[in-house]
Amino acid sequence: QLQLVESGGGLVQPGGSLRLSCAVSGFTVDYYAIGWFRQAPGKEREGVSCISSSGGSTKYADSVKGRLTISRDNVKNMVYLQMNSLKPEDTAVYYCAADLKPRGGCQADGLYYDYWGQGTQVTVSS
Repeated sequence: QLQLVESGGGLVQPGGSLRLSCAVSGFTVDYYAIGWFRQAPGKEREGVSCISSSGGSTKYADSVKGRLTISRDNVKNMVYLQMNSLKPEDTAVYYCAADLKPRGGCQADGLYYDYWGQGTQVTVSS
């Protein structure tokens, strides 16, 4: 059974940084695309970023471009989301998810993802 576990969330001041981690177990992560999503209270889930199985293709939401960087370490079965210049509007629960279909690239829509982690809270506030 594929499992994803997020960590690294917390409280940070505006302009600060956090690195979220997604630990994948139960399968070899390099065969799957991984996406990061977030959901703020009262809002719909939003795709933040994704990375292809090879790591050669990435996507970012317009709202986070230039501030967030996704990466993966297939040896450690880990995917990371480096978050810089954080804003209060980045406050949300962040989830990582795995797309099990062997397609090229990665998908920004959460409907393509089969397995989800439990989420980690990110709060940006002074």
